[in-house]
Amino acid sequence: MATLQLSSPAFSHQGAIPPLHTCEGKDVSPELRWSDLPAGTKSVALIVDDPDAPDPRAPQRTWVHWVLYNLPPSVDHLPQGVDRRQLPEGTQEGRNDWDKTGWGGPCPPIGRHRYFFKLYALDTVLPDLHHPRKQDLERAMASHVLVHTEMVGTYQKHQS
Repeated sequence: MATLQLSSPAFSHQGAIPPLHTCEGKDVSPELRWSDLPAGTKSVALIVDDPDAPDPRAPQRTWVHWVLYNLPPSVDHLPQGVDRRQLPEGTQEGRNDWDKTGWGGPCPPIGRHRYFFKLYALDTVLPDLHHPRKQDLERAMASHVLVHTEMVGTYQKHQS
């Protein structure tokens, strides 16, 4: 049985996220690719978060960078720098912890942080959740996850 795969040409699993995708670069989302959605997938959701905020040695919260849901199962990637006008038809955006929709790249105040890119195959198309926060999306999709996968990138700001 195939398992859901998630990858990026920008960085490998557990590898460093290039500065282009962070606050020290152009802060554009990395290209993401996935494959092997299970039969019965009606939509896909993506959550990107950082459990190491603000300091990996003393984490206090998980910082949410990106929330997307209702991506059509016919889609198998998101291009680099995708914005709301380029999202696949039907895709809905949630709010990140900057209280905005869209990608918010890594910008850790101290240390090397881990960024979890979590992809979920769902057995339904979710209703319009009106720009949900991560926890609202997780609640809405809880009983609908067929399978999920994740990849992790890391980033540490350059010291000047």
